[in-house]
Amino acid sequence: MPAHRAPQPVSSAGGPRPVGSGRVFQIVQVMFRGVRSEYYSYRGDVPLAANEYVIVEADRGQDLGWVRRTADGETHSCDGGCDHAHHGPVIPPARKILRRASPADVERRIKLDESEGEVRSRTRALVRRHRLKMKVSEAEWQWDRNKLTVYFTAEKRVDFRTLVKEMARTFKTRIELRQIGVRDEAKRLGGIGRCGRELCCRLWLPEIEPVTLQLAKDQGLSLNPAQISGACGRLMSCLRYEHEQYVQARKRFPKVGKRLETERGTEEVTGWDLFRETVSLRGKDGEIRAVGLKDLKAETASTRKHRRRPPPDGSG
Repeated sequence: MPAHRAPQPVSSAGGPRPVGSGRVFQIVQVMFRGVRSEYYSYRGDVPLAANEYVIVEADRGQDLGWVRRTADGETHSCDGGCDHAHHGPVIPPARKILRRASPADVERRIKLDESEGEVRSRTRALVRRHRLKMKVSEAEWQWDRNKLTVYFTAEKRVDFRTLVKEMARTFKTRIELRQIGVRDEAKRLGGIGRCGRELCCRLWLPEIEPVTLQLAKDQGLSLNPAQISGACGRLMSCLRYEHEQYVQARKRFPKVGKRLETERGTEEVTGWDLFRETVSLRGKDGEIRAVGLKDLKAETASTRKHRRRPPPDGSG
């Protein structure tokens, strides 16, 4: 199951079990709607497991999320792998998991999710009324409805103080407007990439790392933005996936443009294929041929050895 996708609600015969001062101590990564995640401390008699819904402490209230993974709070050893590792002491998160969620709690979350479409529409209408240059991307209720967070994108800084006041009167809750970038917007909303699959940043990519045009240059890809840009209009995250292989390969393959002495004479390197382990060469007559990297190294070594060998008669 993808880490960012909420598990299906399951019934709990025993109902919600409150967290006490039991013997189990865990550090838990909890996922929320929109691929948001935070870490919490948990103490109880029964350890939490992945995909369980839980009620956690939130900003002036409570929120509902699901467990992505857990770590032993005493030894700080990850149960399913860690994003980072070190040997120093780990300070447990201040916020706590209050209890396991009941089916009724999950049902309440689902109803809030269904109402967020109307919230977005009404917010966009208010934005147009105030003539603000901002694009409302998503709205997210806190589980207890004590806070409504609205995510938006904008090219410049926006003065939305008047908008916030009117939204507070409209929705009768505390409002937080949060500006995000277009790549973060794509991660929250999701979509289909050029490869025909769900966007990596939405499906599994834990962090969005910077992507530069140099990555495409190193891999010999087209520099046409239309061919290397993702749904967000920025360079695709997958340009990083094979980049390290190309960096290491440049140490093994001859540089493009270099002239080599082969059994056919002087030939120029016009390119190479990392995965097929081949090098493209162009001879003096303009003919291009592909030769395996190992074969090319053996061929150039044999040519150098043959040219250093003295004539049979000993002259020269």
